[in-house]
Amino acid sequence: MSNPALADIVNEQMKTPRRPAAKPVSVPPLPKIVKTVCDAVPESMDGEERLHFLADQVNALLDKDRTQLREHMRIYARRAIDLGASDMDAGGMGCRGRFWYRVDGEKRPYEDLGEYDYAETDILFLNLLNERQLEVLKDENSLDFSYQVPAKEKDGRPTRFRATCYYDNQHLALNMRLIKDELFPLPSLGFPRMIEKGVMFRHIRDGLTLVTGVTGSGKSATLDAIIDANNEDVPAHIVIVAKPIEYIHDPKECIVRHREVGRDVPTFKSGIVQALRQDPDIVVIGEMRDPDTISSALEITDSGHKVFSTLHTISAVETIDRIVAEYPTEEQERIRNRLADVLRCVISQKLLPKVGGGRILAKEVLWMTSSARAAIKNDNTGEIYQMMWEGNKLGMTTLEQDLHQLVQQRQITMETAVDYANNKRRLKHLLG
Repeated sequence: MSNPALADIVNEQMKTPRRPAAKPVSVPPLPKIVKTVCDAVPESMDGEERLHFLADQVNALLDKDRTQLREHMRIYARRAIDLGASDMDAGGMGCRGRFWYRVDGEKRPYEDLGEYDYAETDILFLNLLNERQLEVLKDENSLDFSYQVPAKEKDGRPTRFRATCYYDNQHLALNMRLIKDELFPLPSLGFPRMIEKGVMFRHIRDGLTLVTGVTGSGKSATLDAIIDANNEDVPAHIVIVAKPIEYIHDPKECIVRHREVGRDVPTFKSGIVQALRQDPDIVVIGEMRDPDTISSALEITDSGHKVFSTLHTISAVETIDRIVAEYPTEEQERIRNRLADVLRCVISQKLLPKVGGGRILAKEVLWMTSSARAAIKNDNTGEIYQMMWEGNKLGMTTLEQDLHQLVQQRQITMETAVDYANNKRRLKHLLG
């Protein structure tokens, strides 16, 4: 199921390119308002109470002061862009007052950016958030949000980051992951023609498709490729509900709505329910995280929409079992029946080290058949692996079959294939 040309495409588009080392930057002093806010904290105040006090102080700052703080924060974000970094980390005791960047897979501090007191970075991070986001951070001690840096060129697109702010030993820590402003052409992912047609609204107008994998496995890139292919293909209405919104899709043939949880809509569930009243054709749910979101996704799919979402699972069978296991035992039979009726396709993927450097995509694909639906309803999901093994003519493949093909194409080593296999016994049998 692997496309021989995919190796070169994935190597160029999915690996972090090596760049010349960025020149040291001259960082101006922090805006004076930072010291003013720090000095306002009572000496007796500590821990979570101190963070709540800082949040209230930052939220009450004048617009000009908040603007200065945001402009200062952009210095560190632009450094990530200049370095070609995938991630930036700062704040809390874990970073020792430094800004850290992951470049070519290695994360280290960049001392030329200076060293900061924990309270100073607390203030910088709190200033990135609006009032609602501050309340979520206070309630949950963690917050996912999107962040963007304006383009230097007048007509350029802003650079976007997926950010997480969280508590670290009574201070704030921040991770920002750079979202690459590029899309994969759907054919470059190497899916069989039947699966490509299956994810297109033109050919199949309903059903739930799930893209699964661990963090960093390229789920978002695959999902965005599917969205873009539909956006270019047919007049329709796409509603994306995510936390945070990552890639921004320009409307082409479709209306494309981007609704970020915590900013445009309070929860995934409310975003999905509201979408029912917005006349969508395609609904994209960033992640099915909990029973409420899963139930809402099943409901909107059952109403005749084409729905896409993601899960943090490593195989098609695990995906089905994970969804059912989110519910109490007495509800699981009902959920199995609903899921079997609406599920259309499961794509489980991994990114592997490629021979010669870079990474390459390996995948498992389940296309729902009457036999697969019966296996789900009868709680016999263990039978589904063999269905995928024998379902090549329908566009299906197991991860082990795809790994075997990558070895035959000399894209990956046998050792890598075995390391990443879900069913090592089956793979070793294929490899002989």
